[in-house]
Amino acid sequence: MDQAPGELDLICADFNGALALLRALGARLDSIYPADEPHSAVLSHDGTIIRLWARADAPVAPGTLPDFRPEFLVTVAGAAAAEGRAGMLYRDLIPSRLGGRYIASHIRIDQGGPVGDWVHFHRIAVQLICVRKGWVRVVYEDQGPPFVMEAGDMVLQPPGIRHRVLDSGAGLEVVEITCPALHETFAEHEMILPNGSAPGRSYGGQHFLHHVAATAPWTPWHGGEAQATGISEASGALIEARVVRLGAQAVVDVPPHEGELVFGFVLEGSVRLGEGQPLGPADSFVVPPGKAWRLREASEDFRLLHVTTALLPA
Repeated sequence: MDQAPGELDLICADFNGALALLRALGARLDSIYPADEPHSAVLSHDGTIIRLWARADAPVAPGTLPDFRPEFLVTVAGAAAAEGRAGMLYRDLIPSRLGGRYIASHIRIDQGGPVGDWVHFHRIAVQLICVRKGWVRVVYEDQGPPFVMEAGDMVLQPPGIRHRVLDSGAGLEVVEITCPALHETFAEHEMILPNGSAPGRSYGGQHFLHHVAATAPWTPWHGGEAQATGISEASGALIEARVVRLGAQAVVDVPPHEGELVFGFVLEGSVRLGEGQPLGPADSFVVPPGKAWRLREASEDFRLLHVTTALLPA
């Protein structure tokens, strides 16, 4: 790799170990990607820019959205998780990434207490987080003091909003959906959070939203029930999310979606997808747009996170 004065390129197969050593030596982390299994980072130290790579052919984050490549996928629970950003454990829910357009991750923090996070932001088009189990305390730019998210709660993270994960209970689990799949996380060194409140501020045409499950009503939805979230309105109709439930005898017939992503994650309980595919806790699926689908034979405790996106502009 060509290096200019004041720049240093390092390739190290033990990426996490090298990153920890550089930071221990006083280097400042400026950016890192991807979040789920980092292989590229930029640091700075005494006027020198350090680019750290896990390998020489590590992919570069795209400057535009990759083409969307739909397919039907079912991902079952139990796959190994990789160490991601800030020590969190990430399990990939869309291995194909649908052409690089989307990533969905089942993220765990096994040990409770402070999280080794920092104030940061992401270069993304859309991003949604839903708590599956446990609790987590977070703080966001312009959104007032830190707040706690619990099971069923969601946040819409607009592009560029500064935020930080502060601490969590043991056994925290969240689901995160982001477009594009490969995106950069940038450290924010100047802003201290909380920084006050600015209700209604727009970030790239979207607004921050904190959905609280405990106060959200259930309304009829294709033969079952769903909790409305307001995420579609906050995102400018780019992404919608809801939690779905149905009785043991109920059948939910979902009409074709005319946008892009159709994603489901079983938060609790069990169900059959279509005519026979059994799904249990932490299983997930993707249905191609333009295809109708069905849920049936659900357990009483069944809850599904259902996420769809519109046709996203390039």
